[in-house]
Amino acid sequence: MAVLEISADDQYLVATGDTPLLEIWEALPPGLYPPFPPVELPDGLGGLLGRGGFGQNFFFAAEVLGLEFCTPKGRVLRAGGRVVKNVQGYDLVRPFVGSFGALGTLLQATLRLRPGRERAFVRRAGRLEPLALEPRFVWQEGETLYAFTFGHPKEVAAFTAAFGGEAVAGPLDYRPLFPGGMGVGEGPVRDLRMNWADGGKPPPIPKAFEVLAEAL
Repeated sequence: MAVLEISADDQYLVATGDTPLLEIWEALPPGLYPPFPPVELPDGLGGLLGRGGFGQNFFFAAEVLGLEFCTPKGRVLRAGGRVVKNVQGYDLVRPFVGSFGALGTLLQATLRLRPGRERAFVRRAGRLEPLALEPRFVWQEGETLYAFTFGHPKEVAAFTAAFGGEAVAGPLDYRPLFPGGMGVGEGPVRDLRMNWADGGKPPPIPKAFEVLAEAL
């Protein structure tokens, strides 16, 4: 498991599928951010892509520039590239992201990195609901609402003032909440997309995904 390459100029990162999420955070240069909050989740980067991200308030698949994966039949396929303009094979990237393993196992992925001069990681009591100022990431654990965002200092300060609450001291590790694996169902954590449960199952696979998996 490893972060294989980081390009600050082109703003991308390449890492293996088994790389823990917080290892990616630790490898980043200042002022660049990945498409996930500073939270450790089961199964590292591969699990994150298979579930279609976590907590994001944007289209997650667009932040995955390329990937290499092993299909259920054992074939190794590559899709996408390392920069936005390189879209060779890009048609397989978006179906793979959020496929919950139906299309295969991630070997490595190239992620877009976004710049930000300031960041805020905050929490308060509350439930998921529309916010006047939208953070980059928002989710709920129990009765606590978390938000993480970055960008221009004035925008970050305005969000922090509107959100209230208190600063989170450091990264979170949610792996102990999901000893049986992280799947869909009633559980301790939810975000804008799904409720996440310990040992929860993947959502039903559309027929089109079954056909595509068979073709791969």
